[in-house]
Amino acid sequence: MKTLGASFFAGALFGAGLAVSQMTNPAKVQNFLDVFGAWDPSLALVMGAALAVTTVGFRVTARRAAPFCTAGFSAPTRSDIDAPLLIGSAMFGVGWGLAGFCPGPALAALSLNVVEVRLFVVAMLLGITAHRWIYIPLVEARAGSASA
Repeated sequence: MKTLGASFFAGALFGAGLAVSQMTNPAKVQNFLDVFGAWDPSLALVMGAALAVTTVGFRVTARRAAPFCTAGFSAPTRSDIDAPLLIGSAMFGVGWGLAGFCPGPALAALSLNVVEVRLFVVAMLLGITAHRWIYIPLVEARAGSASA
């Protein structure tokens, strides 16, 4: 129950931050990305504030023996930069620029009941499903044949 409460609080705080910073407004995001046109630098302040909070959070976390709500930390184990990471990052950036949404703000914007937001979330879920059902089995098959 402690983990569920902490997850709800973190999600609500994140959603409120997205709404207050207008990250749920695709025009605001697209104007931020339009550096040679109607550039709106205000989201740089949002990103800077997020970076500052994250930096402090990581430093506090590094001093703890265990997290507050679970038995252990689950830090990433990989640090390599490979083609799937670069391709996925590029696809994310292009999609963010074209649609004006990334996953978190899109989910928060669902409460606005806008058709474009619902279409984006459906397309995002289809992409996640395709990755799970198509890409992951291909990678696993390749890894299996390489080790044989």
